[in-house]
Amino acid sequence: MSIEVVTLGEAMVALVASDTGPLAEATTFRRFVAGAEANVAVGLARLGHGAAFIGRVGPDGFGTAIVRRLRGEGVDVAGVAVDPEARTGIFVRERRLFGAAELVYHRSGSAGSRLDPDDVAAAADRFSAGRWLHVTGITPALSASCRAAVDAAIDRAREAGMTISFDVNLRRKLWSEDEARPVLRAIAARSDVVFAGLDEAGVLLEASPGSANDAARALLDIGPSLAILKLGEAGALARQRDHPGAAHEGFAVPLVVDPVGAGDAFVAGFIAARLEGHDLATALAWGNAAGASVAATIGDMTGLPTRVELEGILASGPDTIR
Repeated sequence: MSIEVVTLGEAMVALVASDTGPLAEATTFRRFVAGAEANVAVGLARLGHGAAFIGRVGPDGFGTAIVRRLRGEGVDVAGVAVDPEARTGIFVRERRLFGAAELVYHRSGSAGSRLDPDDVAAAADRFSAGRWLHVTGITPALSASCRAAVDAAIDRAREAGMTISFDVNLRRKLWSEDEARPVLRAIAARSDVVFAGLDEAGVLLEASPGSANDAARALLDIGPSLAILKLGEAGALARQRDHPGAAHEGFAVPLVVDPVGAGDAFVAGFIAARLEGHDLATALAWGNAAGASVAATIGDMTGLPTRVELEGILASGPDTIR
């Protein structure tokens, strides 16, 4: 499969509590491979699009598990280096049916946080062959070298004529809003497509975003030509400069089992649709369907739909997933 989309970042192992409840009461955990950019790459591969992931893992069993999982999903991992001097990052997460779930990172000094522009240069042929680069606001929060790697990737993508998308993905456990804002705005300004939640848009704009419509239009003033607001159960809307936008209501999930990773699934579905030439409304529908599928399962990648599964969700309409 030829490479269409390139992404980069830190893939990690997630240890997710087997039962619902506070982390203090959790005694057993299930291991999953996770990481926003890796989730998007797998989501695209399942929908039939070639994706390449650039990153670093440690010389340990967790690193091996990550590479095996991505390769097994059909993701190109030639750009994943094994760093002999650092371990693979992990995080531990509880599961709650009500309220925000507690998440504990063990990623300081990890192999993934040591990603640098040389890793991007080593994968230069992936950019020349690709059509789309996807980056997130998580990677530049990890280290100065990661931030430089994202900048280098954007430079190469622009030279290659690729579409560049950016998911804000603000992680307040990694940096403060004041630290994040100038970096995230700079990346947004260099991107063609920006994905954000309403709260994340407010951080970038340093003001109350008002309605989702207002937030999307304000994001366009930063520089992208297309702004996508991810609104969870309410769906999503898109606005572009000097052209009509679109909106699509969300798919009702009877039981939200684990919402983590749903935003990455949305991005994968949206990008897949756009690569195939579909209009904005259709791309939002694909994204909403993929996000709902992930929210109904445990683990970031478990519910990422195949093409057949996506078509089934879309055929069921926005009322429910049955």
